Amino acid sequence: MGRTTPEMPLSVRQALDKLGRDIRNARKRRRITTRVMADRAGISRPTLRRVEQGDPSVALGIYASVLFVLGMADHLEGLADVTRDTRGLELQEEELPERVSS
Repeated sequence: MGRTTPEMPLSVRQALDKLGRDIRNARKRRRITTRVMADRAGISRPTLRRVEQGDPSVALGIYASVLFVLGMADHLEGLADVTRDTRGLELQEEELPERVSS
């Protein structure tokens, strides 16, 4: 039985497509073959192909491993950084009390 991928918003699909293209371009700029890249990331070549296509069914850990091989894993730390979560910070501000009692 194959995996099913849930429907996702178009903007998410486009972001994954771009991520896959960016990964492929970064690999090519470094002149790393698919065989070497897959070996270094500990994945198969078909899985690497799916990563480079932005396949949403590929585990985040695999994307992270590929980015590590490219020397780009440090970008992962900021993906959901709470200090950049402007909407979350706005909502948190709304919950602050008007007055503070002692």
